[in-house]
Amino acid sequence: MTLQSRVDRIFERPADQGISLAMVVVHRGSIVAERYGTQPATDFGPAEDLGADSTLISWSMAKSITHAAVGLLVADGRIDLDARAPVEQWSDSPKADIRIIDLLEMRPGLEFVEDYVDGEASNCIAMLFGDGAADHAAYAAALPLVHPPGTVWNYSSGTTNIIARIVGEIVGGGSEGMERFLAERLFEPCGMSSAVPKFDEMGTFVGSSFVYASARDFARFGELYRNDGVTEAGERILPAGWAQHGRTFVAHDPTDDLEHGFDYGRQWWMWPQYPGSMAAHGYEGQFTVVVPERELTVVHLGKTDSDVRRHLVRHLDGLIAAVPDTA
Repeated sequence: MTLQSRVDRIFERPADQGISLAMVVVHRGSIVAERYGTQPATDFGPAEDLGADSTLISWSMAKSITHAAVGLLVADGRIDLDARAPVEQWSDSPKADIRIIDLLEMRPGLEFVEDYVDGEASNCIAMLFGDGAADHAAYAAALPLVHPPGTVWNYSSGTTNIIARIVGEIVGGGSEGMERFLAERLFEPCGMSSAVPKFDEMGTFVGSSFVYASARDFARFGELYRNDGVTEAGERILPAGWAQHGRTFVAHDPTDDLEHGFDYGRQWWMWPQYPGSMAAHGYEGQFTVVVPERELTVVHLGKTDSDVRRHLVRHLDGLIAAVPDTA
């Protein structure tokens, strides 16, 4: 079975297993399979046939872009990962001991319920669309400290938005300064011409959830990490070893989406059956999976409910496994 036929099979899976809107498979630096679907009609507009230039939401794949933004500041010598996080509202409290590396590892010890359905229980929904909508980072930073910093892993979009606030304050210039920083230092060098980051009312990059880009551009981002921070043009924009930093093991999530579950690093997931892999995961079945030993980057964008996501993941796993290991 060809890679294109595997992509076609993903698009043609039963509707009750979700829909695919865009897929790109890059092998050895070239697109070897690709397909686009139809964006369903909504209250905001009619159905739309998508193509290579269509932009779609990242959801939590943005967290891995936030990791890259931190890497740019590490390269500049402007951020110390082992330093206490410079969050003013934490001064003179036990939260002052939270380090930047604790935030990157999702281990700050802050309370946060990452739920995308239960609006009553979810801090994530409240932060993005409710009480915290105007200032995501302040909302997350104000939540109670329930564990000593650096001890307990808890996947949290709030934690990433605190990181995004720190990055934005170092960069300066509000949302315009951060948008320029991301464009000039990250998106433009790696060819992501369609990428558009979004900001909250305080001008903080919503690094947890909101980057819009084409599937090809998300693949370019994955390729940047496959090549350890070196662009297709040969320019190093992230520190040497920054990809390994992202895939340094922190925790294991025994989800039934995959037989082996997923591992978590620093704003990146890993697929344990593929040593050296790293993956950006997003709500509703957004995936950018990077498998260096197979010289492979796979992007899937679509709308897949979490309770049937396992079917999509197993299709993606089959596609990846079909590419020979070149290590």
